[in-house]
Amino acid sequence: MKVNQDLPFSQSCENNKAAILDILKRHLQGDESVLEIAGGTGQHCVYFTEQLPTLSWQSSDIPANVDSLNLRINAANREKLPTAITIDVNQPIWECAPSNVVFTANSLHIMSANSVENFFRGVGQQLSETGKVLVYGPFKYKDDFTTESNASFDLWLKDRNPESGIRDFEWVCELASAVGLNLIEDNSMPANNQLLVWSR
Repeated sequence: MKVNQDLPFSQSCENNKAAILDILKRHLQGDESVLEIAGGTGQHCVYFTEQLPTLSWQSSDIPANVDSLNLRINAANREKLPTAITIDVNQPIWECAPSNVVFTANSLHIMSANSVENFFRGVGQQLSETGKVLVYGPFKYKDDFTTESNASFDLWLKDRNPESGIRDFEWVCELASAVGLNLIEDNSMPANNQLLVWSR
């Protein structure tokens, strides 16, 4: 694969995008409106809208990251992938249209615990009555890491930012349940990650 050196790039996104797509295909009919939180490099949204071209995909990120995200989105020049918008999950109201689906990848372990709580609060306000939420990333189960490498990763995260860290699956499910979401799938994914799917 040829990498455009002028665009932001994450090798982990490149490695996991096909596996995530398989799950998306199982849950999306293809005509949904998707809101992506923490779009990062834009690799996911560009790839998913290429593979599922009837999706309307609105990516977003915090103010410090959204310009970088838009470099890849604007280069893709795709009708159903508009310019990314600024969303900080800690804002009381997310300035965007309601969505059928909310997707985020590799974000909950970067956020503070308070921001994770605010993510689900915002999802509860944003999601349509029959919507789904898909969250990709590492999780702990009953306070245990699934692998030694995830335990090491958690230490590395906390060394960079004490408020970050791999989240407890049970706690995240409690937050989701509090806003009317029911867990329908917990998918094991490559590189010791999970893809959790909730629906209303």
